[in-house]
Amino acid sequence: MAPQGISGPALDGLREALAGEAVTPADAGYDDARTVFNGMIDRRPAVIVQCESAADVATAIRFGREHELELAVRGGGHSVAGLAATDGGLVVDLRRMHAVSVDPEARTARVGGGATMSHLDRATQQFALATTGGRASTTGVGGFTLGGGSGWLERKFGLACDNLLAVDLVTADGAEIRASEEEDPELFWALHGGGGNFGVATSITLKLHPLPAVSVAFLFFPAARGADVLPAYREVLESAPDELGGGFIYLTGPPEEFMPEELVGRAVCLVLVTYAGTEPALRKAAAPLLGLGHAAEVVTELPYAELQCMIDDPPGLRNYWSAEYLRALPDDAVDAFCARADSMIVPSNSQHILFPMGGALARGDSRYPVPWRTAEWVSHPFAIWNSAADDERGRQWVRDARQDVQPWSIGLVYLNFIGNEGAERVVAGFGAENYRRLAAVKAQYDPDNVFRLNHNIKPG
Repeated sequence: MAPQGISGPALDGLREALAGEAVTPADAGYDDARTVFNGMIDRRPAVIVQCESAADVATAIRFGREHELELAVRGGGHSVAGLAATDGGLVVDLRRMHAVSVDPEARTARVGGGATMSHLDRATQQFALATTGGRASTTGVGGFTLGGGSGWLERKFGLACDNLLAVDLVTADGAEIRASEEEDPELFWALHGGGGNFGVATSITLKLHPLPAVSVAFLFFPAARGADVLPAYREVLESAPDELGGGFIYLTGPPEEFMPEELVGRAVCLVLVTYAGTEPALRKAAAPLLGLGHAAEVVTELPYAELQCMIDDPPGLRNYWSAEYLRALPDDAVDAFCARADSMIVPSNSQHILFPMGGALARGDSRYPVPWRTAEWVSHPFAIWNSAADDERGRQWVRDARQDVQPWSIGLVYLNFIGNEGAERVVAGFGAENYRRLAAVKAQYDPDNVFRLNHNIKPG
């Protein structure tokens, strides 16, 4: 049976034109195909086109437009607002297009539009190469990179978009084009932060860097010590080499052998140190933090791909996130940030995170529409819980955490860290001048705003 508004012959024609598959509510596997990472999102598309190629993507776009179906584009499906799903529309599902081709001599990787961080990191790792990826192995590389791309290696290698060399795109009229510094440089500029507003990225080419070793330290403290530990972490980061990154995080103590029994299931604070280098080098750079009297630790050298999946959250939980980018972290900001941990849902998968900025991230190309790179810190309240009964509590905790640090905010934000927070926050993701320029690019490539399930830039 064809979905409402689509005739049986039309659906048959779509299926015949595809190398991939078209999944509808009548098909086995539909519920699995429509499920996204955030368990709060429960949308029922009319058809999900599981694409095998750029030609399939073009076919799906043309079919959706012909039948006046709202289009959603799915890579990793990690958007907290559920932007990879649509009620009654068509999902362009890229997950089958996950191949990664590495050129170790050129130090580049060509990444399929549906690849996740795990696909990318495991492909590059065998050559002792890497580039900045997200902080979860299941995040989609395409949406992550085109939205800017903040990850563990950003202080050493810059944002993911700083390492972008080319994008193969299918536009709103089904045309296949390529953007790079030489081929359509204005569109290429817009793809450094402008996300999925201009078309569907079927592949991206990224610059890689030598990474022979990576190390990590997890230092756990009782939550009550957070306000004393965070200033020490701040002091270390002020003079840290670019190789050192990580975050200061409140979370629920995990049920692991290394964790003291009295902290399991209770709020703890974690000093997470990542280091693009060996364990001895990490220990030297983070020596002041290792001497603070932590209650539990894990310090190890490990493959980068393993680091990327160490703190993965399972799909299907209820998610609400946001962020504020801070010009500084004075003692008053430390106190405000730490106090909010007291009302975090515990036990849960929620995390109250403070990431350091700086390094190559701050030195990146200021022309690109990612002006938030100038911040010194980012507060990232990351609420994840199990029960719908906690929905309002979880959302309100995130809003309150944002409000706490507003006095130190630069007013700009990385849009991949937030959900649907209104048009003003979208402009805050790019800066007003950049937004106007992006709107002109949008008008050229998507004048009808076909690709609007995103942090939307309206055609200028």
